[in-house]
Amino acid sequence: MTEQRQAADPQAAEEIAAEEQAALKLFVILSKAYKNVMDHAVKDMKKHGLSPSEFTILEVLYNKGRFPLQQIGEKILITSGSVTYNIDKLEKRELLKRVPSPNDRRVIYAEITDEGRALFDEIFPQHAAEVRRIMGGLNAQETEAASELLKKLGKGTERG
Repeated sequence: MTEQRQAADPQAAEEIAAEEQAALKLFVILSKAYKNVMDHAVKDMKKHGLSPSEFTILEVLYNKGRFPLQQIGEKILITSGSVTYNIDKLEKRELLKRVPSPNDRRVIYAEITDEGRALFDEIFPQHAAEVRRIMGGLNAQETEAASELLKKLGKGTERG
């Protein structure tokens, strides 16, 4: 349908070409921005002796409380194998523990320990301040607008 419209209407073809160029430009800009932001955020996470996966697992438990192991990967976008590996490492460091569900033997929860909570009580405010600094190129209103646009973009890809 689009090709037929392009052949019949040169103006439509120009509009489509302009939309494609704009989409490609946004893709490149978004990719570069993501890389720059994540490079700084990861550097901050590692400064505290945690990998990005370890940090985000602890962050989920710190902010949400006890959480099913099976759902952590979905929450922080890592594979189940990575979840298990990182949970094992964090458990060895006594920053979290596994807790069996009292209602369903198939469900195991991860729960932050007192040591993990103490660590995050110390480092999370510093990390939040660093993220605010990283995002400092935008004011509060721009940050909110960017968040809404990126949510819209993400939801649009789910439909496509």
